[in-house]
Amino acid sequence: MKRLAAFALTVMSACAQVPEGPPPTLLEFPAMRSFGAATPVPAQRPNAEIAQDFLDLAFRMESGQRLPVLTRFEVPITVRTAGDIPAHMSNDLDRLLERMRNEARIDIRRTNAADANIVIETVSLRQMRRAAPNAACFVVPRVKSWSELQRSRNNGALNWETLRTREHAAIFIPTGIPPQEARDCLHEELAQGLGPLNDLYRLPDSVYNDDNIHAVLTGFDMLILRAFYDPALRSGMTRPEVAARLPGILARLNPAGQRGGARFEAETPRSWISEIESALGGKGTETARRNAAARAIEIGNQIGWHGPREGFAHYAYGRLQISNDSARALSAFNTANRAYGETQLTRLHSAHVAVQMAAFTLLSGDAETTIQITDQAIPVAQRHQNAALLSLLMMFKAEALDMQGDTDAGMALRLDSLGWGRYGFGSRDEVIDRLNEIASLRPLEPPS
Repeated sequence: MKRLAAFALTVMSACAQVPEGPPPTLLEFPAMRSFGAATPVPAQRPNAEIAQDFLDLAFRMESGQRLPVLTRFEVPITVRTAGDIPAHMSNDLDRLLERMRNEARIDIRRTNAADANIVIETVSLRQMRRAAPNAACFVVPRVKSWSELQRSRNNGALNWETLRTREHAAIFIPTGIPPQEARDCLHEELAQGLGPLNDLYRLPDSVYNDDNIHAVLTGFDMLILRAFYDPALRSGMTRPEVAARLPGILARLNPAGQRGGARFEAETPRSWISEIESALGGKGTETARRNAAARAIEIGNQIGWHGPREGFAHYAYGRLQISNDSARALSAFNTANRAYGETQLTRLHSAHVAVQMAAFTLLSGDAETTIQITDQAIPVAQRHQNAALLSLLMMFKAEALDMQGDTDAGMALRLDSLGWGRYGFGSRDEVIDRLNEIASLRPLEPPS
């Protein structure tokens, strides 16, 4: 299940006047941009680590509930869409299925047949909120439509634990959401509908992580799915049976991972997960959410964590402090940056922090540092196909270029950011709001 984003990709606001010049609202909008074929980095970690990740992903649910056996589809898989499917969503689905065939070696294709194995149906946002208030989208077993889902809610059919093989599943995505959000739902929910049902906060390189940092399936994710559908495995196998075969499977599929130096991270305690969920959820006061993030940081400190979980707790705390205590927010972002900077596997995480750091440097009038920060992060956002993040970074750099007097380059970059913003944020008004918000951070020129 893809959870609702804890906080949108907004930035520090300031009570500053928008600088003189062409109002952002008068810019002519270019066509919506979209990404082509993905070029994911292959899985980078040792196979011994990946094997442990596979087992923890495949034999548990997000709730912590253990699954008795491996389940997957044992026939060529067909996918059908239903409801209002925009052209951009259909194109993104085609690209995703092509990746699954080429990278994960899964026999999967689209069909119009009523008995398709997987149905992807769009429903209204109101229906989605009523069925799953905290979910952006979700996948369930055994049903083929929204109406069938409603009839099956109380008869046990939706319990993944009772499966012994997969025959049908349905993915539900709300209508009217930004193109990027719809694409992200396709990636995460189809990956879970086909393969592992769990998410692990410790993973730095995967969509199987509730931090929502990765927007599209990574090289690691495709390796997990390829192993999931390897001929050496089958539905009904227990965890020990899969564990016995997994080293040989990974050695064959990922020979570059046959090396030492594996680090086996401790499980994430439910106490930390509960605090993070409280911090990220829409319930509770802002103070309560900040306190929950602070407690998550303290739990991590007691365990001695370094890396993705440490970085994410500080990143969440910083986001929640932006409108309350900017000094604490900046300190939290610096800590997150340090934690994420320990490995190349978290470069995308660092790019998310870069948006916040650029807000501080722009607000302080430091154009050069703002450009340095965004120049490092823009290629990362592009490579990981995160248009919302890419658009924001370009907007920051455009303002910094204007501050340096390079207004032509700033305007060209700003216009380019709009096309990516349409894909990442959806409506023209949403993009304009982000543009104006970032422009308001730029300090006014001192009076002459």
